[in-house]
Amino acid sequence: MRCVIARFPFDLTKSGVLEAMKGVKPEQASGESVIISRRTYPVKQVGQVVTRQNRRDFSAGEVIRAMTRLGFTCRGLPEAPAPTRILSPMQQASAMLGVPADV
Repeated sequence: MRCVIARFPFDLTKSGVLEAMKGVKPEQASGESVIISRRTYPVKQVGQVVTRQNRRDFSAGEVIRAMTRLGFTCRGLPEAPAPTRILSPMQQASAMLGVPADV
């Protein structure tokens, strides 16, 4: 499959990616990731190994698109938890004291 990553064309195949990632130890994946051979790799690490480019030269989205088209499972950023309500100092003190029993 022909794809463009960091303005350079690449002819990638699923078997070629599997071969390139063979023996590569996965780094800690904290953001977007790709599952290759039951291992979870950060997207930027896969892009660096497959294209031999610096990680700053391409975006994670470019690599995710290419890996998805090749049939690999990609995961995006983890969902951010819902923002909690911020209480003023007065509301915090009231909450710590509790509600009066007769109200």
